Amino acid sequence: MNRNRHTEAQIITILKAHERGASVIELARQHGVTEQAVYRWKARYGGM
Repeated sequence: MNRNRHTEAQIITILKAHERGASVIELARQHGVTEQAVYRWKARYGGM
């Protein structure tokens, strides 16, 4: 079973949108993930 719905490139694009001012709630709704997933991605991929 494949658990990865988003590639690293997609995740980084989502995080860049957050840095530009989009809210976490808005991003989570647009991409079909939980808010916690966005924060987890931020912790893991935030420096890229």
